[in-house]
Amino acid sequence: MHYLIRERLEACEIDEIPGSGSPFVAVLTPQEWAAGQDAYDMGIEFDPDITAALDTQASANYDAITGTIFIPDRADPDLPETRFAFALDEKGVVFIDADRNAAALVTAIAQTKRWRKPGLERFLADFLSQIIKGDPQVLREYERELDAMEAAIMEDRAGDAPQRINHMRSELRDLDDHYDHLMDLITLFEENENGFFAEEDIRYFRTVYSRLDKLRDQSSSLRDQALQMRDLYKMHLDIEQNHIMTVLTVVTVIFAPLTLIAGWYGMNFADMPELSSAWGYPAVIALSALVAVGSLFYFKKRKWL
Repeated sequence: MHYLIRERLEACEIDEIPGSGSPFVAVLTPQEWAAGQDAYDMGIEFDPDITAALDTQASANYDAITGTIFIPDRADPDLPETRFAFALDEKGVVFIDADRNAAALVTAIAQTKRWRKPGLERFLADFLSQIIKGDPQVLREYERELDAMEAAIMEDRAGDAPQRINHMRSELRDLDDHYDHLMDLITLFEENENGFFAEEDIRYFRTVYSRLDKLRDQSSSLRDQALQMRDLYKMHLDIEQNHIMTVLTVVTVIFAPLTLIAGWYGMNFADMPELSSAWGYPAVIALSALVAVGSLFYFKKRKWL
């Protein structure tokens, strides 16, 4: 898959690139790159190795910039990250991708973008913007979920909230790291160590950097909010446990004197006149009821119940 960067991305063949006068975009499989990289004349000293990379990163070599891009799955963060490598110089950029993920991003740009001032810088900025295109909506969904979770906790409908909070914080941390690494990549482009980019067009990178900075701030804020939800859940749980302990304490205090009365008269000593009195049994019942009602009244007054 080859394109020339003109007013739009124009599909072309590889042999049309050298005399076109326009920068190019190529999306190749690792096998295609290994077999035909000399045709792109990038002077790469070390091939970008997607298997050895751990995250989005890049390095400026003598004649090219090489690196890797990792993209977390927004729909299911538990799935493996989308990953591909790239190599670029002043003539164009090559994406090396076994799974055609980069191809989907490039195709979306070809179908939707039209430039008044086309160039490699503008394409790279739009490519990075395409990666984060749906992220504002993703973060809004996290925000709505946290708001709903807060209401559920306050209404004693927390359910599996603690587990979801932990997963959410992990997902937001991954997004945070993703934005940080993309910002590092853009910083490398802005430094323009090799002079591949026109100075007046580096502003396109700054625009994307600003968007990433806002997304990172928002994801960090949501992580803090998720932590607050966890603290709120713990506080609500502590309140419930304290209420249960209060009820158990009240029950114990109420029945302690009743147990004493029952134990006292259960000794059945011969010299206990109450045992032979016709009013003894009703009197003990009345005393027990009075103690129970008096205790309940006292606890109600002290707002322990």
